[in-house]
Amino acid sequence: MAAAELFTTEFWTITGIIFFLLLLSGLFSGSETALTAASKARIHHMAKQNDKRAKRVERLIDNRERLIGAILLGNNLVNILASALATSLFLTLMGDDGVFYATIVMTALVLIFAEVLPKSYAIANTEKMALAVSRVIGVVVFVFAPIVSLVQKIVRITLRIFGVDISSIDNALSAQEEIRGAIDLHRHEGGIVKEDQHMLGSILDLEEVTVEDVMIHRKSMQMIDVNAPTDDIIAAVVRSAYTRLPLFENEPENIVGVLHAKDVLRALRRTGGQMHRFHVKRIMTKPWFVPETTSLKEQLNAFLERKSHFALVVDEYGDIQGLVTLEDILEEIVGDIADEHDFDLPGVRSYNDGTVVAEGSVTIRDLNRMFDWKLPDEQATTVAGLVIFEAEAIPIVGSRFTFHGYRFEVTARSKNQITGLKIRKLK
Repeated sequence: MAAAELFTTEFWTITGIIFFLLLLSGLFSGSETALTAASKARIHHMAKQNDKRAKRVERLIDNRERLIGAILLGNNLVNILASALATSLFLTLMGDDGVFYATIVMTALVLIFAEVLPKSYAIANTEKMALAVSRVIGVVVFVFAPIVSLVQKIVRITLRIFGVDISSIDNALSAQEEIRGAIDLHRHEGGIVKEDQHMLGSILDLEEVTVEDVMIHRKSMQMIDVNAPTDDIIAAVVRSAYTRLPLFENEPENIVGVLHAKDVLRALRRTGGQMHRFHVKRIMTKPWFVPETTSLKEQLNAFLERKSHFALVVDEYGDIQGLVTLEDILEEIVGDIADEHDFDLPGVRSYNDGTVVAEGSVTIRDLNRMFDWKLPDEQATTVAGLVIFEAEAIPIVGSRFTFHGYRFEVTARSKNQITGLKIRKLK
């Protein structure tokens, strides 16, 4: 009787220890999922609001390798110990067959209650669970730190024997890449509409895109001869869709100033409409020249700092290449900004059969944005430039090319410039 009571007491003690170890295993498994899946941005925001638990989580996920190593060490310790105790218990109860039954029972218990259940809860309540377990896991990481460091060294030495060196590998994504990935993911899941995806992506591209990619080319610039008759200057200002116009002297390459329509109106009011008293050189402003390699981010900051909206773009030799305005940069982010004075110039037309007819001067970025295409824009800014780059020649009208999954047909050419193209995306 005493032996039976002793056996019963021992049985329930070991059983209790096994379930306690399974509980710890579930804690480790759920903590690993919660801490690795927690949003760093959200945790950082909470930490800035002096949330002590968020600060602990932030410290833990700053060293993910040490965190995961400590959790895996603890998880394996409790799982192996629980399995060993269960095997011993079943051997006592069932003899040699106990090994088989212990394996079946422990596999089911570990899978359901120590893996799937806690990880499912952690996925559904990521930040909540990460904050809740931060103190406990912090202690575990501190206690296991020496062992984890030793394990990491053994792993790296072993891998180095087989020619793999992970000490210099850095797979961390940049902040821009992480944000871009999140935007693409939410777009794929339907949380962000196409226009918002393009807008947010364009903001991230400001540092990579240069003013050369968005500027108005010198061939399309509207300029005024500073020595032209007053009537001609005022007429040109009235006809133009722009409020700022470059002024040149003797030759278009020699830009000496910029004329603002409001300054013209103020000057005319001061002179009482007497044209002979109007002098354009008195009201023009000094031109501002920027290199064509300037990034849009740098140019936007420069516009804001100088409180200016207009700059002339030059190449490395100082030759005029075009002009860029604050509106050009904003349009790169939000898309075309049209007002009642903008001209409706033909540029791109699409047809029901999937064919797109475009002018050669249309930029590749605009086509990609408009039709969700993936044309490369590393080697050329305009679609005509892309065709010339790929063809390695200036093709004649009627020439057809296929590259990057698209078919191009030259429909118009003026001298050495491709002015019209027909484009179709291949299935």
